[in-house]
Amino acid sequence: MIQDPQTAASASDYAYCSDLVRGEDKDRWLAALFVPAQARHHIHALYAFNIEMSRVSETVSEPLLGEIRLQWWRDILEGKEPGDAKASPVAAALVDTIVQHDLPKAPLIKLIEARLSREVYDDPIDSAAALESYAEATSANLFRLAALMLGGKEAVAAYDAAGNAGIAYAVTGLLRALPWNLARGQIFIPADFLAKHGAAREELIAGQVSPGAYAALDELRTLARAHLAAFAEKLPGVSRKFRPALLPAALCEPYLKQAERPGYHPLKSIVELPQWKRQWYLWRASRRWS
Repeated sequence: MIQDPQTAASASDYAYCSDLVRGEDKDRWLAALFVPAQARHHIHALYAFNIEMSRVSETVSEPLLGEIRLQWWRDILEGKEPGDAKASPVAAALVDTIVQHDLPKAPLIKLIEARLSREVYDDPIDSAAALESYAEATSANLFRLAALMLGGKEAVAAYDAAGNAGIAYAVTGLLRALPWNLARGQIFIPADFLAKHGAAREELIAGQVSPGAYAALDELRTLARAHLAAFAEKLPGVSRKFRPALLPAALCEPYLKQAERPGYHPLKSIVELPQWKRQWYLWRASRRWS
């Protein structure tokens, strides 16, 4: 394929993405070790883009500034200023990856829109359906695009399984990130979960965890496990060549169990696993799924 010099990325652009993912998203970086080597740097570019999007709400002082930054990325994806991608190694690598793998841009646009709404403007998550929609637009789309890189258009058959895997991974990640999100005044527990058990987001933001809040978190874990179960049912129907793209989901259950251990406090306890154990879970899943 002849590359347009405006969209071609350099080896250093991809190296930057790999280093960024290794430092900021170790789970996905470890999981990417199991994908074919020729696709790995492109998957790193996708994950690096996700890191850049997640940083926006953390680094701007007001929502309008975040919207401006996200609009720049949207313009890049829509090809309005293709030469501007060279200003960012992540943008350069992502645009190059899109061209080389003929990736659809709509899922990436949806990811930007979801992060703008839920993270930059902090639109409330009223229900489990709203949370699933956010997870679908962000995490599930990453799983699906990674699968596309491993098998082209045939990956459509893996879309349903990737959706459940992505939602389970997102919900698990939000449970793990609860202390950090609350410190920024953000909460991703559906409001109806809290209301059902007589809890309120204000008490969590104030650092108070009532029995009702614990019950709401139990429901959140149940939601994650429902999607893990649906993923497990669909996995046998997914071609083996796509399965390495879904490996991060293998870490969900170990993390969920960490959040159920005795003495767990949702605002103080760190839900983490040693790297060797994460590598072992991923290796075991790669063998079981192959």
